[in-house]
Amino acid sequence: MQAIVDFSVFRAIVDSGGISAAAEALQSSPPAVSRRLASLEERLGVRLAERQSRRFRLTDEGMLLYERSCQILDQIDEAEAEVASRGDAARGLLRVSAPCDLGQRHVGPLLALFSAKHPALRVHLTLSDAGLEVSADGFDVVMRYGQPEDLGMIARHIATTRRIICASPGYIAKHGVPHSPADLAQHECLLLSRRHRLLDQWNFQKNGEEYSIKVCGSLSSANGDVLRAWAINGEGISLVPRWDVLDDLAESRLIEVLKDYQARDLELFAVFAPGKTIIPRIRLFVDYVAEAFSSDST
Repeated sequence: MQAIVDFSVFRAIVDSGGISAAAEALQSSPPAVSRRLASLEERLGVRLAERQSRRFRLTDEGMLLYERSCQILDQIDEAEAEVASRGDAARGLLRVSAPCDLGQRHVGPLLALFSAKHPALRVHLTLSDAGLEVSADGFDVVMRYGQPEDLGMIARHIATTRRIICASPGYIAKHGVPHSPADLAQHECLLLSRRHRLLDQWNFQKNGEEYSIKVCGSLSSANGDVLRAWAINGEGISLVPRWDVLDDLAESRLIEVLKDYQARDLELFAVFAPGKTIIPRIRLFVDYVAEAFSSDST
């Protein structure tokens, strides 16, 4: 039991980047955490980290212990979760990733409500528009638009949302309204990037006819929040999920254009790793999110 506690403290020190930050995360004091680390080193007979005033660097032995202790602690969490699957409770650490706008507006609030229903659950949410993956980035569940790159993952369809073209009233007053997708070539378009790839090919459909337009602009970002702010500030035209800008449309901060042309819908998936038994915290959370989105589709 002492080893498990020591491993947990050591993991917290490494994950937090030092003793003081770990003490805050553990709701302890730096001297107490430092004593626990020193005791662990004494018992093992090796130096686990080089500690200086502004630096905390693992030794080779420390890195080995960190990797093995993470595996052990995760296995303990999963064993508890698997046993608990006979009931209807989620426990352990649930690591979730989501796109920034979606995470702030939808996934974050849903996680808070879900956590309140399961007191033994701990939740960590990472927001990123970089297209994170389950296996490569160490998450339990990744909420993402489109199918995962790793075809070995389970991808459960959660919801579909329209994408629309919009711009601020100020931009339209200054640059005019595009009347067809081809007109976008004459406009400053705000571009989203995914894993170093610029999404500058915008696709539309009208009356069964397909339109594929290569757009350009001087501003691009992997962060949907940044693109939305640029659009509101009149920096250009943006192609966005409709549910990200509902309030902006209602309050006339943004105006939808090219309404007769339908951009390709966005499919939202919950992606997680397969297994003989899906860990309850993952299964219950994905079910919860699917139900929430089905009752509030946009």
